[in-house]
Amino acid sequence: MAVRVLLVDDQPLLRTGFRMILEAESDIAVVGEAGDGLQALDQVRALQPDVVLMDIRMPRMDGVEATRRITGPAKDGPAKVLVLTTFDLDEYVVEALRAGASGFLLKDAPAGELVQAIRVVAEGEAMLAPSITRRLLDKYAGKLPSGEEPAPNTLHQLTEREVEVLKLVARGLSNAEIAADLFVSETTVKTHVGHVLTKLGLRDRVQAAVYAYESGLVHPGASQ
Repeated sequence: MAVRVLLVDDQPLLRTGFRMILEAESDIAVVGEAGDGLQALDQVRALQPDVVLMDIRMPRMDGVEATRRITGPAKDGPAKVLVLTTFDLDEYVVEALRAGASGFLLKDAPAGELVQAIRVVAEGEAMLAPSITRRLLDKYAGKLPSGEEPAPNTLHQLTEREVEVLKLVARGLSNAEIAADLFVSETTVKTHVGHVLTKLGLRDRVQAAVYAYESGLVHPGASQ
């Protein structure tokens, strides 16, 4: 079945461009569009998309709050959110990741990258490259208030090896790179990552990276 995508951006020309790119793919169907966060919530309820391509800065309700409502505890449907940001990395993207977004994509990304991002997020994986996520977190994680109480430090639930793996995930290493660093197999790394996500109640690697920063396990600018 085709991946059902909802386009959310306050610029009609951008939505048109995204639609043209995605509708050229046989396994992707654009089921609707919205010009702000409030419209996005209505469309998510009505259309039940698999992936919401979400702009950050919009009138009435921004992409952060819309993301929080779409992916939060009271969510209505399985939709995952892929955040759109400008080339210089929008300062609110970290808030969107905290709110439950599965990753982010630059607005000027090549067409093939957009298509691949949609497919990856639809499969339940985080997007994009860990190294890009790390640069974003290094830039903003220590500057943005979350608006909530600090994340509880639940690191004691993890084994020593799982803590090592979490540090490396947050610092931008892929499973293959982590395996090489720890002298274990990629399968073992995948198992450790799965345990980390389960024990900490996290959905994907992006949320794991955010947790590592907010818990103080990894600090912005820390070397690998």
